[in-house]
Amino acid sequence: MKQKNLKLAVMALCSASLAQAQNPTDSIGQRSSILNESAFTFTEAQLGEDDDMSQNVTIVNSNNNIYASEVGYLFSPVRFRYRAFDQKYNDVYINGIPMNDMETGQFRFSNIGGLNQQTKNQEFALPFESNKFAMTGMAGSNNYNFRPASMPAGHRITLTGANRNYTLRGMYTFNTGLSDKGWAFSGNITYRWANEGYVEGTFYNSLSYFLGVQKVFGNGAHSLAFSTWGNPTERASQGAGTDEMYWMANDRYYNPYWGYQNGKKRNSRIVNDFAPTALLTWDWKISDNDKLTTSLMGKYSMYKSTKLNYNNADNPHPNYWKNMPSSYYDIWDESNSSYRTSEALQNWHDAYDYWSGPKANRQIDWDRLYYSNKQASAQGQDAMYYIQAKHNDALTIALASTFNKQLDKDKNWNIGIVGATNKGMHYQTMEDLLGATQFHNINTYALGTYPANADEIQYDLNNPNAVVKEDDKFGYNYNLLVNNGKLWTSYSENFGILHYLVAAKLGYTAMQRDGKMRNGLAKDNSYGKSHTAQFIDGGLKFGANINLGRGNTFTLGLGYEHKAPQAKVAFVSPEINNDFVKNLKNERVFSSEIGYQLQTSWLHANINAYYSYLTNVSDWQNFYYDDINSFSYVSITGMKKAYYGVEAGLKFKVTSAFDVKLIGQISDAKILNDNTVSYMNSTKGVEYTETIYNKNMRDNGTPLTAASLGLSYHSGGWFLDLNANYYDRIYLSYSPCYRYHSSATARGNCFDNNEPIRSAFEQSKGHGGFMLDGSIGRSIYLKRGSLSINLSVTNILNNTNIVTGGYEQSRSDYSKKTDGTTTNRAYKFSKNPMKFFAYGTNGMLNIAYKF
Repeated sequence: MKQKNLKLAVMALCSASLAQAQNPTDSIGQRSSILNESAFTFTEAQLGEDDDMSQNVTIVNSNNNIYASEVGYLFSPVRFRYRAFDQKYNDVYINGIPMNDMETGQFRFSNIGGLNQQTKNQEFALPFESNKFAMTGMAGSNNYNFRPASMPAGHRITLTGANRNYTLRGMYTFNTGLSDKGWAFSGNITYRWANEGYVEGTFYNSLSYFLGVQKVFGNGAHSLAFSTWGNPTERASQGAGTDEMYWMANDRYYNPYWGYQNGKKRNSRIVNDFAPTALLTWDWKISDNDKLTTSLMGKYSMYKSTKLNYNNADNPHPNYWKNMPSSYYDIWDESNSSYRTSEALQNWHDAYDYWSGPKANRQIDWDRLYYSNKQASAQGQDAMYYIQAKHNDALTIALASTFNKQLDKDKNWNIGIVGATNKGMHYQTMEDLLGATQFHNINTYALGTYPANADEIQYDLNNPNAVVKEDDKFGYNYNLLVNNGKLWTSYSENFGILHYLVAAKLGYTAMQRDGKMRNGLAKDNSYGKSHTAQFIDGGLKFGANINLGRGNTFTLGLGYEHKAPQAKVAFVSPEINNDFVKNLKNERVFSSEIGYQLQTSWLHANINAYYSYLTNVSDWQNFYYDDINSFSYVSITGMKKAYYGVEAGLKFKVTSAFDVKLIGQISDAKILNDNTVSYMNSTKGVEYTETIYNKNMRDNGTPLTAASLGLSYHSGGWFLDLNANYYDRIYLSYSPCYRYHSSATARGNCFDNNEPIRSAFEQSKGHGGFMLDGSIGRSIYLKRGSLSINLSVTNILNNTNIVTGGYEQSRSDYSKKTDGTTTNRAYKFSKNPMKFFAYGTNGMLNIAYKF
């Protein structure tokens, strides 16, 4: 099924280049800790580069925790998240300034994709480890060092062949090091390309750049470092599918987003992503014991994602449920006599034969869409089919200053202040009319509810019935304005056998919406600025290590904080009006950890148990909801969540060259209570409130159970690594509307004496499994420079049954009549969740020359 990729995997597979170990130091113009490049190869292809994945991967590392030092890279093929935490709990900094998105809280690693050499300079801290740049987040914190003088001097040329998201990569890096006159320069350019990636119908085109200059002056007391970088990328996306679709296509990587146009492949979901960033850092070494670091950052993010849509026409998507054979014949319910007839069975066979026939039958028919639009244009009608583009742009400016003081050889004190402002610009444009000549900025979904001359059908009453041409804005246009500030401090001390950390922070967040269109469904509450929501948050953290002697160490951590909600979840329906979500409150986060470490000359072992309890958690989604025949905006508030588990790592040194590593974790991450849900429809602007039975729903898209056995041989410039990994308990994103009280009542058999039957609300899971990964490489020292050749293969045994994520469909198994009664459908959405599967055999061949 994937012979092309299997051949490529043998011919051109990749691994991260060998990186020379550097001694960590922390002073102006010196190198900080540098990680092996392998920890960052997956940022390019797997982090934040799938629109249907709601969660981003979390990168953690540690100098002394075997589990944390291995897990981020090792489990990356299944999009592993540390302790299943949302990435917003992993705080990322560059030169001491926070880089997480101010609306979502997440850091998009794709923004630094291709900067492998720059991102190796990093200081990292697990949740209860001391550091000099922040009070650590619940999922840990990372601080990248982008100062040119911190990067190893020399040139590096890298060539890569792959069969992943991209097939070719070229990279050139130069660093001058710090000259006698106090200057340092650094640069990087990377190009990644694929005419077609691992998944059919996708392509990849990305250029990454980095430029930096640093001047050390005042006899080494001062340093000014300026860095700028960006990663303009254009790529085509992959869509999820049901088991039925994958079965008929005979391909785990069936992609419904593309089709043939004039005989050539065209993808409907194209992402353009570019976030040019500039950073100025002033380091002042006041004395041998005192240092002040101040950074100013400016970033302008431009993110555009296209989508095929339709207007007064049949759904053009080949994976539309009515195209499935099981929409004609009920394969699940033998008692459904309406859809178990001989005629229904024949329709099933006809649909199966068509869909599993020529490949073009199950892809987008672009030629038909163009033909339909030309016919409509000839009659003076609006486009029936079109490509829309959703834009999420942002202008961010941030200032951070940190003072580090070494009180004595055993005591450190840090204090810092951060201020930031963000203007998020969210709007929709007409990307391509697909041969049509016009479109109007009206809410066609509301036409069935309101007459054609009603205000309610206008997306913008300030420009009623506006004609939309290509590149024009339509549908919605609003800004989200977010400002925040934070003061933090930490103190750490070595006191005999005890090392302890105490940290605290206090913050302020303000947010508001600024509407640029006057929506007819909220004519008095959509144009202009909303009121401002304000939150005061903060927290405390304590961590301790007790050295028991002979390599035995006991660790303990406790933390409590109030965390302001993200702007992403703060508004009921930001595309329509200015209303904030009701009962929006600070999250309350309690976190704890206990651990034990043993370190000897031949054995390094860690085991940690953790428990985190969160209250006032909010969520926001939008999707089409059958029961109200409308697109809906969904807010869930008041959730209680728990994250807990045990994680362990062991490294056994058999010989000086041969190690055996064993790591694993078993965890849980779930909602503890049923909640209140509010949802607004897009056809009436009416908000509904009811109970949602989402208790015991798990966090999705990451294995809650994972284990690995690794064999590692490094000697004489050669290295050989083999890892056998196992993943299980991978949940899919749950459908809120399937668990509404009204939906549960309509489908029946969900309650016993008015109490919910939990088995009726069980969450869909993906299949786990076993994956074997390996790598081999050689480092060769030449008369001038060195050459490293690395080959790595992921999923050697080609297990294509491992699910990496997906979601339940937000549609009902019944259709609702106007009188409120329901009839069962043949198609069962509850039995057909959308899934993504881990790539089969894949990898990269990496050749790097350093001089």
